[in-house]
Amino acid sequence: MKFKIKELMEKFDFPIDAQNELLLSLDVFLQDNKFINIVKCYDNDNYDFNDMLSNTTALAENKGINIYTAHMLLLLCMTPMLYKKYKQKGIEDKIFYDTMRDLRYKLEECRLVHNVNGTFVAAWYKGIFGMKIFELGRLQFEINHTWFDCTVKGKYVPKGTKVLSVHIPRSEVRLSHDLVLDSYNKAVEFFKEEFRENIIFICSSWLLYPWNREVLKNGSNLAQFYDDFTIVSSGEYQNYSEVWRLFDCLYDGNPDNLPADTSLRRAYIERIKSNQPIGYGTGVIIK
Repeated sequence: MKFKIKELMEKFDFPIDAQNELLLSLDVFLQDNKFINIVKCYDNDNYDFNDMLSNTTALAENKGINIYTAHMLLLLCMTPMLYKKYKQKGIEDKIFYDTMRDLRYKLEECRLVHNVNGTFVAAWYKGIFGMKIFELGRLQFEINHTWFDCTVKGKYVPKGTKVLSVHIPRSEVRLSHDLVLDSYNKAVEFFKEEFRENIIFICSSWLLYPWNREVLKNGSNLAQFYDDFTIVSSGEYQNYSEVWRLFDCLYDGNPDNLPADTSLRRAYIERIKSNQPIGYGTGVIIK
């Protein structure tokens, strides 16, 4: 198992120091069979992902391993079994490796926000290991259903309509409009058996918070991404804890400690200083 995990981390371009620390923690886990037994649960069609996380958390606390590190190890050890499931479904290797590169995205996120080699959003992977979320080009997609009624460009979309949810992975690749449009086209092809009519894309994200469009420069990547959607609802967070998504760090209560190296970050800093809310939006595209 250790060799396979090392091979995967190299494949996903994990930094060397992260590889070394994760392998050391894996050695601790492999001293008994408890961790292996947790991993093997994924082979059972009736596995409970949340239970696997909980049991891994308890084991990590018992062995003195950071739970974020432990969760990343669990996901890495489950990955070879997920590959077999992709093969059984006839899904090409490129889609598998593109999708699972999300492990590195979450690793980098955890290193920046918590200075830990691991992941602090392990629950997100329930969809990926359930083979519901796939990365197709720059974006990730999963089948979902609308939880509201709306009308988009004259077309009524009733509650419960089957749609494709759009997720924006954190990656080193810029969110260029050409790549975004290419992803939508890839999604139409990949999910064509699931949709008899035009595909409806839906995205809920802090990027679609309406105030953002007031400060985004026309023609910028983020502005073009925003403008593709019809915003059908929005909301506000109760505090500023979600700003880590933009700043790659936790908010300590002092906006002057937030990095101000982009125009959007500077705009958010000024908004926080003036005690204005931040939030999220939900947008729809009918393709």
